[in-house]
Amino acid sequence: MSGKPDWMISHGRPWQAEHARLIYENPWLSLTEYPAVAPTGKDALYAVVGFKNLAVAVLPLHDDGTIVMVGQNRFPLRDYSWEIPEGGAPLDEDPLASAKRELAEETGLQAAEWRQVLTLQLSNSVTDERAVGFVATGLSPAPVLEPDDTEDLATARVPFAQALRLATEGKIQDSLTVAMLLRAHHMAVSGELPRQLALSMLKEPLKASKEP
Repeated sequence: MSGKPDWMISHGRPWQAEHARLIYENPWLSLTEYPAVAPTGKDALYAVVGFKNLAVAVLPLHDDGTIVMVGQNRFPLRDYSWEIPEGGAPLDEDPLASAKRELAEETGLQAAEWRQVLTLQLSNSVTDERAVGFVATGLSPAPVLEPDDTEDLATARVPFAQALRLATEGKIQDSLTVAMLLRAHHMAVSGELPRQLALSMLKEPLKASKEP
């Protein structure tokens, strides 16, 4: 990986905060309030949502250029979301181990090859949540794992190019999914993936299977 260019330097003073007040906490997140001083020197009251898991996302990529998507109802926006397999990795756990577990639980698949291809800060103005994304290839059926008892999941095996188009049209809106689709497209066109796999990904078939 290349180093950072010269323009990517830090400017100004960092935020300052000496005291913190815990407002709320549950097993997944916390809300903490900080009397702070902004980089401009102005006093500010800041609240940060702290996450107790690292977000992990997996793009399950078949040799024919199709991927497996997961559909589920999401609570915060009360909508139905099609996403790649995702979940939370405890901060003391290897993210790859969590990614493997999420892939098996949500799709019934395992992968022979794994590549971590993306790191993200999610909504870094108000949360400390970070994410990592993996591309999984060499897919095969996995031993059955019990899904989370709050999840009612559907799966679909779809052409990569079709999913990418839906993401760029705003029909797929989950941020990790959009980011991973764009990253995988970049990998396909820049030679980071085998040529035949890349060609299969970039061609949108007329019809796709519904089985993962």
